[in-house]
Amino acid sequence: MNDSAHAIRIRPGGPADAPALLDMLDSAVAWMNARGNTEQWGTVPYSRRPGGTERVQRYTTENTPYVAELDGVPVGALVLDSGPSPQLPIAPAGEPERYVRLLVSDRRHAGRGIGAALLAHAAEETRRAGVALLRVDCWAGGGGELVAFYERSGFTPTDRFLSGDWPGQVLARRLDGVPG
Repeated sequence: MNDSAHAIRIRPGGPADAPALLDMLDSAVAWMNARGNTEQWGTVPYSRRPGGTERVQRYTTENTPYVAELDGVPVGALVLDSGPSPQLPIAPAGEPERYVRLLVSDRRHAGRGIGAALLAHAAEETRRAGVALLRVDCWAGGGGELVAFYERSGFTPTDRFLSGDWPGQVLARRLDGVPG
């Protein structure tokens, strides 16, 4: 049920939010694993992966993080950057873009539109920056449920890729109202 989406507050994030992001990532891994999905993010909690904590710290210092809150409690996060991760086999767009490097929500609040609200915020921030292209990549396995989520949020699948044996999908969203 999406009746509480209006109560979601999105604010800029920062280094003090890193522990909350790590908690959300750890709980997302546990949630996926409990449902039999061990391929998307593996089985090791994000905070225990080599470089996991450092990556989240970089997200909050080198990128542009946003945190979704319900009643002042962090329940989701999104990180924007100017392009895809250099660790993935994804080419830059060849034009100015904003790129969703991370989208995670607290699974205890699933169904409240947190991810969709964060993506709408990313689109607005991208538009505000005068950029017409917003892209994201995601896991393309598991029957494509995650790809379908992004499609429902206005994204169109573009390129598929493999990172090792991990199947990925790049999606793009063109934003109206941006001079081009």
